[in-house]
Amino acid sequence: MFTGLGVLSAFGPGLAPLAAATAQGTAGFTEVTRFDVRGRNTRRAALLPDAPPLARAVLAALADACHQAGLPAGPGDTPLLLALHSDLRTGEVAEAVTRGSAALGLPGVSRVYTGACVAASTAVADAAALLAAGRHPRVVVAAGHLVEPGVFAAFDAGRALSRDGELRPFSSGRSGTLLGDAAAAVVIEADTAAARRGAPPLARLAGWGRSGDAHHVCRPRPDGEGVARAVRSALARAGVAPGEVGYINANGTGSPLSDLAEARALRDVFGQALEALPVSSSKSVHGHALEASALLELVVTIAALDSERLPVNAGWLGPDPEIGLNLVLAGGRREQPRYALSLNSAFGGANTALLVAAA
Repeated sequence: MFTGLGVLSAFGPGLAPLAAATAQGTAGFTEVTRFDVRGRNTRRAALLPDAPPLARAVLAALADACHQAGLPAGPGDTPLLLALHSDLRTGEVAEAVTRGSAALGLPGVSRVYTGACVAASTAVADAAALLAAGRHPRVVVAAGHLVEPGVFAAFDAGRALSRDGELRPFSSGRSGTLLGDAAAAVVIEADTAAARRGAPPLARLAGWGRSGDAHHVCRPRPDGEGVARAVRSALARAGVAPGEVGYINANGTGSPLSDLAEARALRDVFGQALEALPVSSSKSVHGHALEASALLELVVTIAALDSERLPVNAGWLGPDPEIGLNLVLAGGRREQPRYALSLNSAFGGANTALLVAAA
């Protein structure tokens, strides 16, 4: 179960402003001033105001998550799994997080995940497997990504960024994604360990699934078969039928090809039930935080289960006849789902599905 959450996003520190923005569909994209974007096709992103260095942002999220969980001082048997972008500073950031985490009673970073946009969700799945095997009473997962000029330039040059400065998942007229800052952390505990401490659950990780497309270095498999396998695996592990899922926070990057493949995957898994199943992509509000995106979106999904206010699929221009999803649009929607899925996919064809149950 999840007993602690911490997050920083373009809406500032803490879950409340992020949850409010996603529930209202208030996108956080602004003109980039952190570095020079003259000459770029796209000039917008969702950026933290006065962003601290990445390690400090991750440690802030960690501190909030550990404080909310009420972790005992010096929980030496608590691995810290960290998702980061792979570059020349990855080791330096991980070492800084290790040093800073000692003040929280954590023994330092146990593993670093750099597997693109499923890095953080892969870490969450590994954490759940460690708990299920009885190897640890709790695991902490953290992730961070701040938009920087090199990655921004690469995505812009590859025409992956939205040309009109808005991220429009599953919408007609969608033309790509937009990047965003994020740092997030979650404390995941075995039910028995949390019960012994009297730690109240925020939500429960009911199931998880992973798959690989083996199709193309960056394009998704058009029929979405890999995404469908990941979803089915998560449902099977939880013993939950597709009809029991009440909300999906989709990967929904705003890419014409990726969104269509994901919609086909959902149609394959849920069939006619998809007509009434609420779907949105919270990326449309907080941007795509790459290696940190899956953890950011998991936090948003947990918040939706708690508040009963589903994230809005912002940037909507009109229906794409090939998509056919029951999207949560402007004005939001109040629902009380028992189960929600958070989906992520990455370049290279990796897919993850995290099934979250209300506390």
